[in-house]
Amino acid sequence: MYSIGVKSLPLTSTVGFSVGLVFAMQTVGTLKTYGAVNQLATLVGKAILRELGPVLTALMVASRAGSGISAELGSMKVTRQIDALEVSAINPFKYLVMTRVAACVLVVPMLAVIADVLGVLGGWIIGVTDAGLGAGFYWSTTLHYITLADVYPGLLKTVFFGFLIGIISSFHGFNARGGTEGVGEATTTTVVVCCLSIMLSDVLLTKIFIRLFG
Repeated sequence: MYSIGVKSLPLTSTVGFSVGLVFAMQTVGTLKTYGAVNQLATLVGKAILRELGPVLTALMVASRAGSGISAELGSMKVTRQIDALEVSAINPFKYLVMTRVAACVLVVPMLAVIADVLGVLGGWIIGVTDAGLGAGFYWSTTLHYITLADVYPGLLKTVFFGFLIGIISSFHGFNARGGTEGVGEATTTTVVVCCLSIMLSDVLLTKIFIRLFG
């Protein structure tokens, strides 16, 4: 959890904060055109909590921690350390895979929550500085219009994304072949497959959660 979660925190936090800033900056102009700038807090909050925060957090974890898992297990595979575990009567799947999958499932939602908060904070900064909204008004609007129905879908997505990252990374690491070159290929494949899986599964999960939570 330390390797996957804590070490990924600076990256996911920076991305969440930056996305909140940029999304708010891109939205302010359009809202001003239609006289709806007061809705900036609601729009930013829902977009960050439901979609941008969870997905971007998962992509960052897949790029950083997923590649690390694959490279680590791949190196253990090609140097026969996994074979040594089996000879020692230690189940490598339980010892190496389950621990990493469990860590991913636990830490990705935590990282997403922090990224969500920082994303909303970024929107607040733009709302106060560019849109001319009151600091208290922005937060009160966010708390009034953002409900648990906006929070649950994003958190549930991150649990599934964490599971995908752990399973895919471990699978490609375990199946690395051909020495250091094979480890590099497994790592690259892991990042690509994880990112594609996250984006494609997000489409299905979004459709399901819209029906469940509205």
